[in-house]
Parts: sequence; C-alpha cells; structure tokens
Amino acid sequence: MTFSLRKLGRAAWVQRTAGFIAAEFLRLVWLTNRFKYNPSDIYEIAEQHMPVIIAFWHGQHFMMPFLRRKNYRAKVLISRHRDGEINAVAAERLHVGTVRGSGDHGTEFHRKGGVSAFKEMLSALDEGYNMALTADVPKVARKAGRGIIMLARESGRPIMPVAIATTRFKRLKNWDRTVIHLPFGHGIMAAGNLIHVPPDADNDAIENLRQQLEVDLDAVTRYAYSEIGRPDEA
Repeated sequence: MTFSLRKLGRAAWVQRTAGFIAAEFLRLVWLTNRFKYNPSDIYEIAEQHMPVIIAFWHGQHFMMPFLRRKNYRAKVLISRHRDGEINAVAAERLHVGTVRGSGDHGTEFHRKGGVSAFKEMLSALDEGYNMALTADVPKVARKAGRGIIMLARESGRPIMPVAIATTRFKRLKNWDRTVIHLPFGHGIMAAGNLIHVPPDADNDAIENLRQQLEVDLDAVTRYAYSEIGRPDEA
C-alpha cells in the first residue's frame, strides 16, 4: 500500500494537479492578506541593481512568487526531488520560471544537478532575470551555504535578503519548519541591505560574506515576525 502511494505520488498528473492547487491556494492567501513593505521603497532600491539574487531561508518560500512585480522577470531554484516537481508547477503557474537542481553540498552537489543549475542561474542573471533561491542547503536549516555567495561573485549581481511573514500561518514540524501561510490576515515583505560580493573575493572573503548573509537573513526574518506580532520559532 505504501509503495502504491509513493508510485502514485510520482505520477505526472498527480504532481501537476497538486501544483495547480498549491498555486491557487497561494493566490488566495495573497489576495486576502494586506501586505506592507519594509523598506517602503523596496522596489525602487531593487530596480537600481536588477537583476538581483533574492535570498531567503528554507521553509519561508511559499509567498516569494508574489514579491515579483508584473514587469519583472524572475526564476527560482527548485530541487529535482518529487516535492520539487509540485513546487515547480506552482511557480510556473504564478509566472516565475524555474531552474532545476540542488543547493546541496559535498558529493550530492553533482548528483543532484548542482553544477548545471549553477550555470543556468548564471545565464538567467546574465539575461536579466532576477534569481531567487534559499540561502541554506537541504537538511541544514538556517546556515547559509557558500553557493549563493559564489553565484553573486561569478555573476556580479548583489544579494537581497528577504523574509515574508503573515499573521495567520501553520508551521510544520519538519527539518526546515516550513511555514504555510493562511488567508484573511495581514503580512509584511521585508528586505535587508544588499550584499555585494567582489569578483576577486577569496576563500576568507567568501566565508565572511557567507556569515554576513546568515546574520542578515536571521535579522530580517526576526524583524518580519516581530512586525506581525508572532515569534519566529524556527
């Protein structure tokens, strides 16, 4: 029975249906929540530096497609895992392109398409797409990886740390404490200061910037939740 359910979950029509439902639920959340922005001129700041690399923590990703304005081009990095297929369908339905691969580390980086995804993200940024991806790698929540810093160094594009929070949500008890936003509340889209990575950044500089991104993402996430009066309990 368990095998049959897993096999069913891998069926393309099931993943497409789940992705469609997820996208429309998120659209409902967006339409029924009143959002504010911090800084209030977040888009004016971003537009001066586009395309930018949007960084956020795992488990905080579901509302990110709505950060995009209609005239912006954007893509998001999504894993090749079965759940990733559902997320990819949802993202495409919400008018965000996808790059398929993993931000994993070690030997898994090659097996999960990390190299090809990195090259595709570089190409997307070069073509003027804003690129969104989680800063932390799978199974290591809220510890920024080096990959996003390397992407900024090789592309010459700045990183914008972002957090989105809503007053009504459910938090799952999984490794990244995934947040499911709910309708009929209010929320905030918050961004930290842009992080620029010099093209000649060496290992020490990359490590310092990785730590800075980690601190900045933690700070903007705490701020977003404090603004809605809910604790960030990741």
